[in-house]
Parts: sequence; C-alpha cells; structure tokens
Amino acid sequence: METEGRDFLNSPPMKTVRFGGSVVSTLHKFKQGDTSDYELLKHQLADPDIKDAQILNWLQEFRNCVTQLSKDHEQLIYVVLRLPWLGRSPAVVEEYLAFLSNLVSAQTVYLRSCLKMVVSNFTPSYTSRFMMPILTDNFPFVQKSSRTLECYVHNLLRVAVYIPTLRRDILELIVNRMLKLDVSAPRGEIEEVEENAVQKEVKGEQEEGLFDMDEDVCSVKSGPEGSDRMCHPVAERLDTLMAVLLAFIKDVCHVNGCLDVERTKDLYRDLICVFDKLILPTHGSCHIQYSVFYLCSFRLALAEAFLEHLWRLLQSPSHSAVIRQASAGYMGSFLARANFLPVATVRACLDLLVPWLHLYIDSQDSRSRAYCDIALHGPFYSACQAVFYTLIFRHGDLLKGDMGKGLAYLQGLNLERIVMCQLNPLKVCLPAVTNMFAAITRKYQLVFCYTIIERNNRHVLPVVRTSVGGDCVSTNTNPLDSFFPFDPYLLKRSGKLIEPLYQVWEEPADAEMDPVTTKRVRQCSDADEDDFLRGETPESKEVVGMTPGSYDSHLRSPSSVGSPPIAFLQKPF
Repeated sequence: METEGRDFLNSPPMKTVRFGGSVVSTLHKFKQGDTSDYELLKHQLADPDIKDAQILNWLQEFRNCVTQLSKDHEQLIYVVLRLPWLGRSPAVVEEYLAFLSNLVSAQTVYLRSCLKMVVSNFTPSYTSRFMMPILTDNFPFVQKSSRTLECYVHNLLRVAVYIPTLRRDILELIVNRMLKLDVSAPRGEIEEVEENAVQKEVKGEQEEGLFDMDEDVCSVKSGPEGSDRMCHPVAERLDTLMAVLLAFIKDVCHVNGCLDVERTKDLYRDLICVFDKLILPTHGSCHIQYSVFYLCSFRLALAEAFLEHLWRLLQSPSHSAVIRQASAGYMGSFLARANFLPVATVRACLDLLVPWLHLYIDSQDSRSRAYCDIALHGPFYSACQAVFYTLIFRHGDLLKGDMGKGLAYLQGLNLERIVMCQLNPLKVCLPAVTNMFAAITRKYQLVFCYTIIERNNRHVLPVVRTSVGGDCVSTNTNPLDSFFPFDPYLLKRSGKLIEPLYQVWEEPADAEMDPVTTKRVRQCSDADEDDFLRGETPESKEVVGMTPGSYDSHLRSPSSVGSPPIAFLQKPF
C-alpha cells in the first residue's frame, strides 16, 4: 500500500476538506464587495483543529498572491500570523517561514507584526498547557461567596498580566463562569427582589417612625450599611465580578492615566474573540456583554470596529441565522444606548443597514418566498427591528440642528418601502418597538404604519417557526426571540462605571404627539420606567450554547446580497 513507509505522526493526511474558493478568487470577490468567502476563509484559518495539509495548502496560495495582500487585508494577515505553525510537520514550518519572507518583502507594512509574532515564540509555550487545566479545575463553584469568587478572579487576572499568552484563555474562563451567573439571574427576577427589599426597608422605617417623636432624628436617617449591595444573591456575586473585570479592563488600557493604544487594541482582540465564542451565542444575558460596551467607550475607533464586526456577521450568509440575528440585536441596541457614539456614526450604520434591507427586498420580490416567514427571513426581520429601535432612540439626534436636512435624510431612507413590503416586518417585530416607531414616523410624516399594525392585529400568524423552534404563537408575543443586550444595567457597584456612558429612555412628551398616538404608545410602555420594552421580552433562564456550525443551512438567509462600503469603520485606532 502507498501508506507503507510514511511517517504517520509527522506527515499530513492524504486528503483534506475546505470550503470556499481559492485565496485569489476570495480576494477578488472581497475587492468587489462580496465578503462571504473572505469571512469563511478567516473562520477556517482560525479553526483550532486545523490540519497540516490545510495549512500547507493555504500558505502556498498566500505565497502566490502576496502582492495583493495590502493593508486592506490586515485582519486576514492577523489571522494567518496566529496560525499554530510551531510544533507542526517540517513541511509546515518550512512553508510558513517562506511565506513570512515573501510577505515582508512584498508588503513591508507587515514587517513589525511578523517580527513581533516570531519573537513571541522565543519562550516555550508549555505554561498554558499545564496552567489552564489547573486554573479551570480550581475555579470556585459559582455558588460560593462573593468574596471567594472575587479573590480568585482577581488573582486570575493578575496571572493574565504577567503571562500575557494566557490572557485570552483566562478571559474565556472568567466570562464562561460569569455567564452562568448572568443567565441564572433574569432581569425581572433581580428587579422584583430589589423592589421588595426597598419596600420592606421603607415599611420598617415607617413602623420605626411611629415610635420616634423627634423629627430631627427622623430627618437624618440614612439607608442601611452597604446600600450598594445587591439583595439578589446571584446578582451580588455577579456585581462583584463585573467590578473586578471592568477595573482590569481600565487598568490594562491606561498607563499613567492615558490610553495606551496598542495595549487597548490587543485587549479588544482578545475580548472580541471571547465575545464571539461565548457571549454572542448566549440568549438572555443581561450584564456580561457590558465588558465590551465599556471597552468600546475608551475610543471611538473601538466602537466603530465593534459595529463593523457585528455588521459583517449580520450580512454574511456563511453564518447561521441565529448568530446573524443576535448580531443585529447587538448592533441596534449598541447604537441606541451608547451615548458616546456621535450622530455621524449612527448615520453611517443606518447607511449600511437600510440599503441592505432594500437589496434584500429586491432579491425576494421575484421569488415565491416573499411572505412573512421567520425561518426564511430571520436576519432581515432582526435588521429591520435594529433600524426601528435605533431610530426610536436616535431620531432626535438625527434631526437636531438642521431639521430640514435631518428630515430629508430620513425621507431618503425610504422606510415606507420596508414597512409596506410583502415580508411585513411590522408583523414580526416586538409590539412596543412597532408602536413607538409608528408614533415617531407619523409625527414627522415619514411612514403611516397604523393601518398595517391594525390589520396585523386582526390576523394571528398560523405558524411561526422561530430560529430555535416552537409552536404557534400570536403576533403579541416575541416570535423573533428578540432581546436587547444593552437594556438598562441593574448591578449597583459596577453600574457606576456604566451609567455615564448610557443613554436612558426618555419617552416623548404628550405634547409632541397627538392623543391617539400617545394612547397607542402608552399601551406598550410605562412612563415610570427607563425601558419602554419592559415586560415585552420573555426572559430565558438557560444558556443557549450556540455556535455558528450548529445550525442547519435552511435557517440561513436565502440572499447573499452584497454590502455597501464601510470606509467609516476602517479608521486606524
């Protein structure tokens, strides 16, 4: 047999499987605006189980097109430089070194990155192999006391400082355990426990006051000691860990009070990898995602990079529908709630999302599937809801200054076509979102949604196939499985860092809308609460451990519509 005499341990397998076109064709498609194969290539290169034959195959193709690998492909080169080439077969090591030589000769812009990667391998990598299993095995059970968890996480992060090669793995371990706490403490449950505690405290003070005739004494009574503590036990543990994590993020990124750009970029990359792997696929987390929110507040380019990342995931048909829908939810929620985003960034994102929606509608008009179906069009509906949600929160900023220019911009979005299309997004989006969107667009005479809303309310969806399955539901539930990841932050101590960065919900004054509109909106909102979506979004008490590869292809969008340019998101840090 041909296998006789082969070095089985060091030789690559005879066959390998890969998806997508060649590197040359992938780069050509990327230049034309089609990023699907490009993102797929990056995903395959980052596969921790990548085989020697796959690495050899790609390196040979990269060597043949190094002249095309300009700075526009910095993200792709960054993935290639992280390939695990040491410890591979001699053929892989030789090919990788040859690729590096060709790359730095043709593209000197990568010389520093290549040298940095080579030098990083001067020390042995045995540490992570032995340390991480020990650190993982000794992580305290999440039901341990706040103090126990705080000490362990604090020391883990100190390890990450003096052994930088372990930082990503350590962040992944910490976020994984914090996610378990986060999803086991739903928003509604935390609010109920905290509210009950306040009521008991007030009642106790009132009863005590019945026997206290000294008005001066009554007037100076203060809250109980440790009033920043959460009464919900799981929320208290999570608050403690969030405070430690956010302090670590701030300390890593700042040196002597000034932002260190390179350190910040490195931490951002590590945290985004953890975000993609753990946070994004988890439905219903309330707080852990604010670690990314907080980091992005340090510099506008970070926030724009995060939005670009979400946008690429949303419009890429190579990812599962669930991941694309989650990306849309994060994008809309971030645009709405991050008060450090300027209006120019909001407009630029709308200029990506809205044309994509129009292109999607164009691609469906001539097909037999142009009807309301979440399983077929889930990413489209999530993107629609992201646009509606963003406009609800940011329309005032878009109109501020020059009202005429702002209205002309909103009219140019042609929102009426989206609302009126056969896919009928108003039937799928959350009622609170559609009602508030209808109220705002009616006020400025952009779209008249109420006829469609009333018609939809007269008809119940016969079968709504959600992205995770399910039975028949009515239009007044949440068929998209929507959740807004940057809804109000509830944790008290760590929340002090988030509060200055956060856009709270301000319900429009009654005078700004006609009585009919105001009545409709108030049916879905509570003027005394920050979030007008309160009570509209069912909460999940489980971690839905989803990964892009775990969903069938029929859940993916049938369209692979190209995307507009995103030059505004490609500024250097």
